[in-house]
Amino acid sequence: MMSALRNPLVLVTVLLAGGVLLITMGIRQSVGLFVGPINTSTGLGITSISLALAIGQFVWGAVQPIAGAAADHWGARPVLLVGLLMMALGCLLTPWMDATPGLTLTLGVLSAAGAGACSFSVLIGASAQRLSPQERGAASGWINAGGSLGQFVLAPLTQKLIQTLGWMGAMWASAAVTLLAIPLALGLAPARAATAPAAGSEGGMRQAIRQACADRSYGLLHLGFFTCGFHIAFLVTHLPTEIGLCGLSPSVASWSLAFIGIANIVGSVVVGNSINRYRSKHLLALMYGSRAVLVLWYLAMPKTEWVFYVFAVGLGLTWLATVPPTAAIVGKLFGVRYLATLFGLTLLSHQVGGFLGAYLGGLTLAASGDYQWMWWADVVLAALAALFNLPIREEPVASAQA
Repeated sequence: MMSALRNPLVLVTVLLAGGVLLITMGIRQSVGLFVGPINTSTGLGITSISLALAIGQFVWGAVQPIAGAAADHWGARPVLLVGLLMMALGCLLTPWMDATPGLTLTLGVLSAAGAGACSFSVLIGASAQRLSPQERGAASGWINAGGSLGQFVLAPLTQKLIQTLGWMGAMWASAAVTLLAIPLALGLAPARAATAPAAGSEGGMRQAIRQACADRSYGLLHLGFFTCGFHIAFLVTHLPTEIGLCGLSPSVASWSLAFIGIANIVGSVVVGNSINRYRSKHLLALMYGSRAVLVLWYLAMPKTEWVFYVFAVGLGLTWLATVPPTAAIVGKLFGVRYLATLFGLTLLSHQVGGFLGAYLGGLTLAASGDYQWMWWADVVLAALAALFNLPIREEPVASAQA
């Protein structure tokens, strides 16, 4: 599969971008492991902690188009460096926060904004400008797999650090690990526009954004990705608590998150390499539909350790594998000149769903004592997302208008 990336410079770029995502996404996707310990230590309550993390979900998405636009203008390297420093600072300050506003500032704003500046829109956008259309799908799959590998490695490690150092020590360790991504960010070559101008780019970035927002397929893509954000944020925030409600140990939660990560390496690479063979909208519809079926299976099963592990593997096969085909559709519609910006706006819709998934999960638990209503909402939204993707058009906007 790596043979699709024959240029050594391109290969190095993809590996460096995947390494940055390994660290930032691995830390971000392990944050649910801190919910219980922070609640026990501070007494803030699940609703307040969920609100802080939900704001973090939204901030992570809101930063994506801003960071993407900055990377399109100044290059990816300075954006990544600023983001890594912000993320490390947020993790560093969190242990001193014992009130909701402080926790919101550190985990909900600083850490989330930093992670957003070092995420898909900037990394995939920077790489896509150096790739041929045939290479982009495979490259985005491998970059995406870096984030999944980070979840596999860092989720069990974070749980072990929480058990040995306490949640404060584990959070400080996360700050130190974040700084390890700085050499990788420095290794990324400055971005340069090596591709032909995108459709609609004659009027610059503003014209490209206006054209995208008026496009029906772009809107449908946003609706589906909204559901993806709801699904992932709900699970990454509340799956450890759900496992605790079932009477299982915290290690089951950490290994479940790890299995999601390792399975998504497979899912991301397979989907990334399938983009040149199948329509991206069909891949997305299949993945969203499979989530609805998987959650229904989970609801029908006894809540044992191995059920959670099988559930985690099933989730992982599509967890972040939606990113490569979503980015591919944006690139097909509008070109790659402003891909970081336009895909960043798509990620913003993803994280509006993420805000609701994280916060409503906390409200549901506080009101009813379990997550039953959230699971059913997840099933309905996943089925709708599958339907929303089917009418999407994948030909360039300029060609369709002609």
